[in-house]
Amino acid sequence: MTLSQAIRDALLIGDKRAKVMKTRRLVRDYRLGRLTPVFDVTMPDHPAWPGNLDVRPPGQMPKRGRGGSERNRIALWHSLAHIEFVAIDLALDIVGRFGGQMGPDFIADFLAVAADEAMHFALIERHLATLGATYGDLPVHGGLWQAAQETAHDAGARLAVVPMVLEARGLDVTPATLERVRAQGDSRGAAILERILDDEIRHVSAGSSHFDALCRANGKVPEKHWKMLVKRHFRGSLKPPFNDSARLAAGLPREFYAGVA
Repeated sequence: MTLSQAIRDALLIGDKRAKVMKTRRLVRDYRLGRLTPVFDVTMPDHPAWPGNLDVRPPGQMPKRGRGGSERNRIALWHSLAHIEFVAIDLALDIVGRFGGQMGPDFIADFLAVAADEAMHFALIERHLATLGATYGDLPVHGGLWQAAQETAHDAGARLAVVPMVLEARGLDVTPATLERVRAQGDSRGAAILERILDDEIRHVSAGSSHFDALCRANGKVPEKHWKMLVKRHFRGSLKPPFNDSARLAAGLPREFYAGVA
């Protein structure tokens, strides 16, 4: 089987646990040389998700409270589970869609991201279970995948929007969430968020480094090209406060985003 066939198969798995296991297996198989780096099939326009998911437009999502009630804690962890579940598909899709163009380092980096996201989702859903809940119990929104559809035609646009905007936003908001979870006495949840924050720095770094290389190979100035792509393809807005130190560690200096915030 080729790598792109294995990725397409994983994207079209709706069962959450089966998608996690398939993702882990295909990453392992690629590293062991069992999947040839051939891109001979197209990626689906939309991945399969669990059939019981209530997917709504972002503007129709119920407001999540910020208090420490059981209901609010479940809502927080459920939203994090959805982010990580969709992140599996985003990482697989970027390899399946652009891996042939971008080369072996790109493939290896974003397959590693996919494996991380699968692990994050498994950890979060296990934590949800301790609260008596499971992924699919609450509504979710489709905004993250809209970003993939908006950038399906262009590797540079995908890198600019998904790792360098959406995942970078995770660097900004996770520390405050982490402190809130610690204040609730949830040490297990805090450890999960610490792990995710560390991994997300590497994920944003992978995006920014490959974006920089792509720009330079095509004679473009990375900062200027990023701003143009974000303006064209990102539907939201960049809002402070920013975690400048984490963003800088991920190769995303303030000069990139401060002027468009």
